[in-house]
This record gives sequence, structure tokens and C-alpha cells, in this order.
Amino acid sequence: MRYAEKITHSRAARSAAAAGLALAVGLTASPALAAPASPTLAPPASPALAPPAAAARTAETTAAGAQPLHGLDRYYDQRLSWGTCAQSPDDATGRDLDEAGVQCANVTVPLDYAAPRGRTITVAVSRLKATDTRHRIGAILLNNGGPGGTAVESPPVIRTAMKKAGARYDIIGFDPRFVGRSTPLDCGWPVSFPWFSAGAGRAGFDRHVALSKSLAAKCRATNASVLPHVTTRNTARDMDVIRGALGERKISYLGYSYGTYLGTVYTQMFPGRYDRVVLDGGIDPRAYGPRLLKDAVRENEQALSAWAVWAAGRHTTYGLGRTPTAVLATIDRVMVRAGRGPLTVGTAPDTFRVDDTHIPTLLFMGVADDTDASRASLAEQVSVLSKAAKGQQVPLSKGFSEQLRFALTGEGSPSGSVQMAILCGDGPAPRDPELYWRDIERARAAHPLFGPLTENIGPCAFWDAPRENPTRIRHDAPALIVAATGDPRTTYRGSVALHDQLPSSRLLTLKGANRHALYGEYGNACVDTKVNRYLETGRLPGKDETCVK
Repeated sequence: MRYAEKITHSRAARSAAAAGLALAVGLTASPALAAPASPTLAPPASPALAPPAAAARTAETTAAGAQPLHGLDRYYDQRLSWGTCAQSPDDATGRDLDEAGVQCANVTVPLDYAAPRGRTITVAVSRLKATDTRHRIGAILLNNGGPGGTAVESPPVIRTAMKKAGARYDIIGFDPRFVGRSTPLDCGWPVSFPWFSAGAGRAGFDRHVALSKSLAAKCRATNASVLPHVTTRNTARDMDVIRGALGERKISYLGYSYGTYLGTVYTQMFPGRYDRVVLDGGIDPRAYGPRLLKDAVRENEQALSAWAVWAAGRHTTYGLGRTPTAVLATIDRVMVRAGRGPLTVGTAPDTFRVDDTHIPTLLFMGVADDTDASRASLAEQVSVLSKAAKGQQVPLSKGFSEQLRFALTGEGSPSGSVQMAILCGDGPAPRDPELYWRDIERARAAHPLFGPLTENIGPCAFWDAPRENPTRIRHDAPALIVAATGDPRTTYRGSVALHDQLPSSRLLTLKGANRHALYGEYGNACVDTKVNRYLETGRLPGKDETCVK
């Protein structure tokens, strides 16, 4: 059942983006990622570049605060060489895409848009062409979040979600610059991502300061010439090149999580070049940055409490406690034991050392989805941790083993490297470690589990300053913003704030769900129907609308 597997893979990939959103991620439930690639930039593929057209057509709007850029005509007018998606006999994702009728190509873009005649890189794109060509609407571009999430694999899944509207679109997936099948970036990190708790005391924090500093230095040593150009604004510029290379006057867009920020940035940099825009799990651009998740503690505590109610009702299966209070007390006992020394989790050959700086990250990942399957996965993990705290080692499920391997080793170094490069390149972070420590100590009293996690320092504190200022909203944009009231990643407050800044937008609210990423993922018929109606007709609802879980 390849398509069932494909849909599962897509959800796991988006869960990774969701769990991490800003700082954390690749925190994925099951990312069996390949070994890190070389940190050098691969030579770009060379699609035929057409003769220059009028440079004015390719200039960014000065109203968005950017100077017109000339010399981009050859990128906008390039002819794409569409072909097979399978890159090797072992490329299962590529084979699945080929079987689904998806075509793939590479789009050549400049590394530095201020120097378009200089070094180039490639952005991998996929296309599932419209089948109802008589009523074709146009092309829709996908982004699954992250930052650093892939979407080349997504067109078949999104076409299914779009139902009859899907046949009227060319559905375009792309891996943003330096992500996935695009020109790679890898800093060669010993961990896949650097987002852990400070733990119970100063020692854990000091270790994380040293780790963060070393990771930033490693990226600088391996990719110094590239890092300044790994930004959301440059990804938005790449999106507009993709639009031009597709021959589209306007392009529609579907973005999840961080993808809502990317989509918002595109509307601000390229007003007039987009059609229908769906932003699922909105981010307030004023709050976006390396410390975005510090404002999501309340929602994550609520989601954890809701999970504890679920787990208490299944005590005979997981043995975590017969009441929600008892379940949360089990977590407290695990944290206290892990604070005295690392727990040995799993059995040979899959054993891991897990301490009180790691466990909050695992819990944070686990509460991003309130479906029974995700809650069961978290309950199984907490059960394993509880037994390890008592000195018992039990075999790990394949999913938990892969998650720990991804979190605690350098297996996902490319993913973590590019995510951090985007976050640090988009906006500055405080540089004084003592500021973070004071924030941790203040948060610890009210939020002992998640406060030392969301307030902790990261590599951005040691990164070079961004080349450009963060994007701010200066243009209205008629978008459909989709949000769950209990979203533990991009909080509902963020979606409301984004809606307030875009007066022509409409907010579609799902009440009662502790879930991140809704459309086509969560299975709520009300949400899916309303999004599809907009994608099919191009008409936003007359007023904000609400669905119920």
C-alpha cells in the first residue's frame, strides 16, 4: 500500500516541521533520515536559460522595502527540463512520485540575489499537472513548514485533499534552497538539532551554551559563504522565480506552520503575483524569530494535560496512572531520576542515554497532535522512560528508536543545519547567555517542565548578524487563515494576530483541537470542505467561520 505509506510519511514529515517549527526541528516522530551529506555545495544542474527579457518585470517591488534587482531575466525565463523524479534505483520516494504521474525538475536561482551573475544553486520542484485542463485555475505552490521542510513529495497527497478542486490545478511541490533535493547544506553537526532543555540546574545550561557555540562555529567553518543567503526572504525570491519559470502570471499557495510565515513574506515582497493563499497554523510576523516557541508554553501544558486525561483512561495498557494527576506525577518522577544521571533507554543494539535535558523535548514533540495514534505513541514512550527510571530496559519500537537516533545523534545534521541557518539568518537573537539563564530561572517557577526548554539558548546567539531586516506587513493580503484553538506550535493567538494585520483575510477556526496542521491532515470534514470551496471558487467567506472538532 504505497500510497497509505506515502500519506503516513507526509504526515510524519509535517509533524517534524510542526514540532520544531522554530527552533526544534526535525523533531519528528519517524524521520529515518539518510546519513549527512558533504557540507560542500553541489554543482547546480543547468537547465537551458532563455535570452533576457525586460528586467523591470522581474524586479521586486520597492514598496516592500527592496531595491529593484536587475539581471534576473535569465532565471525567470529558464526552460525547465521536466522528467523522472527517481534519482537512483534506491529512491523510493522518487519512484512513488513517478508512479503517481509527478514530474520533477531543477530550477536554477542565484545564491545571492544582489549578485545575480554570480554563483548559482538549484531548487528542486515537482509538478502534478491539472487533469481538468478545460477548467484549469493555475498552479499552486506547497510548503510544509519547518523551516527546512520538504514538499517535493507532497503533490499526490494534496491532490487527494483538494478533491475535485485538485484536478484544476498544477500542484507544485518544492524543496526550499538547501533543503532535501535542492542544493544541500550540512554543517556536520554531532546532533540533528540543538533544541534541548536546560534541565534542573546550571550544569545542563552550561553544557548547552558550549554545544550551541560549537555548532555555530562548525557552520561558520564549513559554510561561511553560504549562510548569509539561507533566509526566508531569499526563499520567497526563489518562489517568484519558480512562478516565472512555470510561465504563470500569478501563483496560488498552500503553507503550513512556518510555511504561513513564508507565504506572508511572499505576499509582502511580491504583491500582485499571488492568487489564492491558504495559511494553515498562522504565525504573527512580529513574533517570528529564533525564540518564537517561548510564547507557546501555555498551549503545550494544556495539550500535555489533555494527553494525561487520555492516558489515565488507559492505565491498564500503559501503566502510567489511573488519574491525570497520577500520570503527570509519573513524568515528574522520571524527570527527577533523569536529573540525577542519564537513563539507559532501550536494549542492545538500540540503546540511548537520555537525561532531563532531553525528556522535555520528547514530550514537547509528542503533544503536537491529539489523535489517538499520536497519543498512543507518546504513552508508549513515557512508559519506556518510566521503566528506564526504575532500572528496567525494554526493547524500543521502531518509531521511538528512530526518533531518539534522530534527536541524539548527527543522523539528521543536514536538516538541523538548514533549519537553524534559516532561523538565525532571518532575525537576531540575544547574545548574552546570562539573559537566557535569567529567563529560564523566571520561567521555571511557573513552568518547570517546558520553561527551561523554550527559554533555552541556541546557536543563533552565536551566529553572524542577518544581512536583511525581518519582513513586516505593509500590504493587505486576502488569505484564508486556518487555525485550531489549541495549536501547541503556532498558537491560535498568532493566527488571530496575523488575521488582524491582514484585514482582507478570513480566519477559519477549529474549536476544541490540540493539533498543529489541519487541512487535509486532521480529517475534519468542515475544515477541508471550506478550504476546498475557497480553492475552487477563489471567493473567501463573507466573514470568519468556525468548525468544531
